[in-house]
Amino acid sequence: MWDYSDKVKEHFFSPRNSGAMEDANAVGDVGSINCGDALRLMLKVDPDTETIQDARFQTFGCGSAIASSSALTEIIKGMKLDDALKVSNQDIADYLDGLPPEKMHCSVMGREALQAAIANYRGEEWKDDHEEGALICKCFAIDAVLIEDTVRANNLSTVEDVIHYTKAGGGCSSCHEGIEEILTKVLAEKGETFSPHTVEIKEEAKPAKLTNLQRIKRIEMVLESVRPQLQRDHGDIELVDVDGKTIYVNMTGACAGCQMEALTLQGIQQKLMEDLGEFVKIVPSRAGSLSRAVCHP
Repeated sequence: MWDYSDKVKEHFFSPRNSGAMEDANAVGDVGSINCGDALRLMLKVDPDTETIQDARFQTFGCGSAIASSSALTEIIKGMKLDDALKVSNQDIADYLDGLPPEKMHCSVMGREALQAAIANYRGEEWKDDHEEGALICKCFAIDAVLIEDTVRANNLSTVEDVIHYTKAGGGCSSCHEGIEEILTKVLAEKGETFSPHTVEIKEEAKPAKLTNLQRIKRIEMVLESVRPQLQRDHGDIELVDVDGKTIYVNMTGACAGCQMEALTLQGIQQKLMEDLGEFVKIVPSRAGSLSRAVCHP
């Protein structure tokens, strides 16, 4: 289990400013349900003073992603846009009294959503896909530019750091060599030398195999983390059965029959694989039982 601060738990169980904003004049979308995390940040900006009068969010993700989004909206309300652009992912983590290292990528997603929303307000193009950067991590669609920017902004020095802050390299690990090349380049700019020891650390930190009871409890915890998003759309999810690596769920309410079934099931499946550290497949337990998490307008 991650060691969450009381403030993270507070903003997860009672998120501030969640839900859609109909009169938003700035919107930033980052992440992907396919990759397990997606965030839409909506701002109401005073055009005369460029002050953020209100901020709301819709997030598909884990408890840390929801808490980070909630914290971000609280931080930036009342700020002028230029001041808001100075808010870093570390500021978000500090506001929450810290995040587990493995969850720092949630605060990075919040910072990018803020940049995207302000660019949207100003009529600028925010290249969230960093088209000029080579794709490094195919599992999570993370490119070289994002990794370089995050390494510089947060003074990262190991592959493990990069995994925690961007998720790149946290899947099949085939991109570790590419991440090491980026670290070597960025550290050299500061006159430092990269020491490739992260894979060994990762293997040493590999958790013991879970018992069947532990697996079921972990699965229930992951489903609980997405439940608030489903319930905001008047739907829900329940665990029906676990048969080896196949997890059967029931989608209820507005989630049953939603056209976003495939995307949402993929997102939840990715979150389960990350948490359990193994490949699993999640399927509806009855025909036509479809699902959605945050069906953005």
